Amino acid sequence: MTVAKKISQIMDQSSWIRKMFEEGARLKAEHGADKVFDFSLGNPNLPPPEKFNEILRDTVDSCGLGDHCYMPQAGYPQVCESIAEYLQDEQGVSISSDEIIMTCGAAGALNVIFKALLDPGDEVLTPTPCFVEYRFYADNHGGVLKMVGTRPDFTLDLDAIAAAITEKTKVMLINSPNNPTGQIYSKQSLDALGELLAQKSSQYGRTIYLVSDEPYRKIVFGDATVPSIFQCYQESIIATSYSKDISIPGERIGFAAVNPAAAHKHTLMGGMSLANRILGFVNAPALMQRVVACMQGMSVDIGEYQRKRDLFCDGLADAGYDFTTPLGAFYLFPRTPIDDDVAFVRALQEELILVVPGSGFAGPGHFRIAFCVDDQTIVNSLPGFKKVMQKYK
Repeated sequence: MTVAKKISQIMDQSSWIRKMFEEGARLKAEHGADKVFDFSLGNPNLPPPEKFNEILRDTVDSCGLGDHCYMPQAGYPQVCESIAEYLQDEQGVSISSDEIIMTCGAAGALNVIFKALLDPGDEVLTPTPCFVEYRFYADNHGGVLKMVGTRPDFTLDLDAIAAAITEKTKVMLINSPNNPTGQIYSKQSLDALGELLAQKSSQYGRTIYLVSDEPYRKIVFGDATVPSIFQCYQESIIATSYSKDISIPGERIGFAAVNPAAAHKHTLMGGMSLANRILGFVNAPALMQRVVACMQGMSVDIGEYQRKRDLFCDGLADAGYDFTTPLGAFYLFPRTPIDDDVAFVRALQEELILVVPGSGFAGPGHFRIAFCVDDQTIVNSLPGFKKVMQKYK
């Protein structure tokens, strides 16, 4: 055995998203990129705002001798201050730079949070369907991911969550807008979740933290809004990034924010700062910290994603697909007309359409479409979607 047994097992169970992405590369080489309709990967296809390029150039040009050196583990104080000022409006609470830690994206933030919080055997609860990597993030730090079902429209099932909480529960992890469903959890449901977590924390004599993974927060459609978890529950932490809203996933920049009302805020921030270092991140990328400090509140044209969503929804509805219209993010999660979602995805693949089976997100009987692609890919794929649906109906 060359690699560790655990890594070998994870490789065998590797992400369906990556599997389909790699299959797409093979099909494109065989048939030509314009003949393959690849909806497998949530890779933003809109360019960053022009302001990003301007700020990046100015930042590079103004870099001095000390601007590429080590910094405080939580990040540049002036960057944390800029983010805190923006969060006061977004979250509706008084927050300072002392509650912010800059991270290598939202994934880095979640790993830092879990490293600081989890003891071996601690449970992390999350509603399904969910992002597949959560299981690995929890396992990285000795935790166990425990999945809880949602209602048919992918909203929170508070009764199921209450039944799943035990004396081992340490974290309730949510993702809203959700990947893969695009669902946004309502303020009413989050208030109820906060009350439930407070009650269970008291019952078991330990703090249960609510962690909200929010990289899609700004990608919302129509009148939809994303409630503030800081207003719903005091023992809460946000993990987020700039990957999706300004289209820079490769730059690996994000942050974690601790609720200023959290009882053990100072210890938690100290633990997370330490975790940032000993996990090997050391600190978030210096250049990108300085860039995003000047881009608070900015985003790509979200109307473009809404238009793509509507284009796809209209086409899929016409073809007979059953789905819940997403309120945010850039994913659709239709139901498959047969129980075997993997078989249905393979049938779509015969039409050179690449999507991801819902089973990969603990949502069997569905499949995920990432509609962050050019319009022509959507339009040209619709006959194939319709052909496969007619085959099964």
